Amino acid sequence: MYYAIICKDAPNSLALRLASRLEHRERLRILEQQDRLLIAGPFPKGEKPEDGFSGSLIVAEFDSQESATFWAETDPYMLNGTYQSVEVLPFKHIY
Repeated sequence: MYYAIICKDAPNSLALRLASRLEHRERLRILEQQDRLLIAGPFPKGEKPEDGFSGSLIVAEFDSQESATFWAETDPYMLNGTYQSVEVLPFKHIY
């Protein structure tokens, strides 16, 4: 089943995001290589990268909500404080 991982950034976390970006993206690449990633990306606060981000959305296939939650909670952005919260919800892919 697919799960939507909805992440909210902590205030002023752009430097933290940039510091762990490569590790975060590598985890997404692994999901993509396993053909489990439907979509992923950040929510920009403005037109320029230096405006920062308010969070991210990841929709990927996992065996269970528990495994999706574990994956989300062990993401480098969560571990380094970029994300202040993560919500994991079942997602029905229609289109």
